[in-house]
Amino acid sequence: MIDHITMNTIQPLEYDSYFHIYNRGINGENLFRDDINYEHFLHLYFKYTEPIAETYAWCLMKNHFHLLVRILPENEIENMRTIDGDHRISNSQKRFNPTRQFAHLFNAYAKAFNKKYGRTGGLFETPFRRIKVTDESYFKELVFYIHNNPVKHGFAAALTDYPWSSYQSIISIKPTKTNREKVFGWFNSRSEFTEYHLYKQERVTFQSFESDD
Repeated sequence: MIDHITMNTIQPLEYDSYFHIYNRGINGENLFRDDINYEHFLHLYFKYTEPIAETYAWCLMKNHFHLLVRILPENEIENMRTIDGDHRISNSQKRFNPTRQFAHLFNAYAKAFNKKYGRTGGLFETPFRRIKVTDESYFKELVFYIHNNPVKHGFAAALTDYPWSSYQSIISIKPTKTNREKVFGWFNSRSEFTEYHLYKQERVTFQSFESDD
């Protein structure tokens, strides 16, 4: 599905729009080596994206990641209160720039990763990839695709077991920064959300088994 889409031009991050954002390590580099890397990326992710976007699904794997977000309307995005992570008040009334916030996220993570592992240079492919999502009927499929990605790439036997995706936080009753209520709305309920994932995973597994015959 997603893998067969090619992008000849880079889609700008438009306000009040949904995007599938994904990227991988440069030259096949692993983005995450230890659990602490996943945790730090998520900490930075919400730090930099909360002012400009809502998050509906995410998945982090060793060498790539997937996100489903909605860039907020321009009038809902806060005026700048930080500059590159420094707690300095900006005299201007410019608002946070969505594309720049993602760039800050990747730069901040790469800086910490390089320091921890004694490496230098870029960590992520640039520019980061994004596809605008306009068809609401596609949201369910995309949420499943993101959550099933670890199974597809052999990082887990079942999407319900993988710890570094939004699946567990969405079905949990604990507070989450992922907008679970909006996601449940696409699936009609929490139970239909889980049933859809289990059904689709069984179908994908069965189709894969059939193709091996």
